[in-house]
Amino acid sequence: MHLDDFDFDLPRDRIAPHPCEPRDAARLLLIPASGELEDRRIADLPALLRPGDLLVFNDTKVIPARLVGRRGEAAVEVTLYRNLGRGLWRAFAKGARRLRAGDTVVFGDGFTAMVAEKHPEGDLNLRFDLPTEAFREALARYGNMPLPPYIKRPRRGDARDRRDYQTIFARAEGAVAAPTAGLHFTQTLLDALARRGVRWTTLTLHVGPATFLPVKAADPRDHRMHAEWGILPAEAAEQIAAARRKGGRILAVGTTSLRLLESAASETGEVRSFAGETRLFILPGYRFRAIDMLLTNFHLPRSTLLMLVAALAGVDRIKSAYAHAIASGYRFYSYGDACLIERQETSPRPLAQV
Repeated sequence: MHLDDFDFDLPRDRIAPHPCEPRDAARLLLIPASGELEDRRIADLPALLRPGDLLVFNDTKVIPARLVGRRGEAAVEVTLYRNLGRGLWRAFAKGARRLRAGDTVVFGDGFTAMVAEKHPEGDLNLRFDLPTEAFREALARYGNMPLPPYIKRPRRGDARDRRDYQTIFARAEGAVAAPTAGLHFTQTLLDALARRGVRWTTLTLHVGPATFLPVKAADPRDHRMHAEWGILPAEAAEQIAAARRKGGRILAVGTTSLRLLESAASETGEVRSFAGETRLFILPGYRFRAIDMLLTNFHLPRSTLLMLVAALAGVDRIKSAYAHAIASGYRFYSYGDACLIERQETSPRPLAQV
């Protein structure tokens, strides 16, 4: 296995700068376990699923974690990505080399942070001296949505993204990236799925910045995943078990839902309640235990997410699907179109990092 196996060229104009309107009008590439690729629309999902199937959504809520501030005369841009408690946040920073422990960064009136620690990896800890509610209000006022770097925005952001970069399921604050497959869903589509007899449930995985970090190791098996925190409630686990007992299929909406479901699954495929961190890194050869299908957007080359979908569909099949999507004008990445992948049977020995 080599990193080059997961590379491809994408024309810049294939990167979607904004989501489709309405959201369920986005294109959908069906990648069946066998047979031909099929061009559909997200709105076709009720016709593609069966009564008794269960969708699993991620209800994490993206916080406006990107802040632009100043240390003296120097501009500083930071992205908060992990709440360490008691006002302390771990963050990435542009211009971090100019910052020293003890420096103060001003983000707005009464909204400042002290650099508490710098890490060898290049990120840092920031300490905010505000009560929790006051901090949330300041973040809502001065923060911007932490869009991935391939979506270009003015330094102060675009107010439209506060709505666009949030799913209709968003409830539990904590993510610094959206579970983008969920962006395609509307209430109209959920109602149509319900009439079809398709149900849904939710879990929470707070998406971290590792979503956008490329794999650099020549052998992907040497890559180490960042931890992300999640919870799969007992009620959701029981809904999954009930759907299975009745012959329904489990459809993970997004790679974040899939990774948490697989983290919570036993060797026999039983999905149990879960609360904690996961570092699960799925590579080709992994034996999926919890899910039958995946709805997901098109992913970056050389990324852990592309490796995950290659594990699910097969490397050659996912390469063919991506080549078809590029040639057919599909829109890529966070605000782009989606594919629906049926699980292929793979080797009985899981290949993953947990």
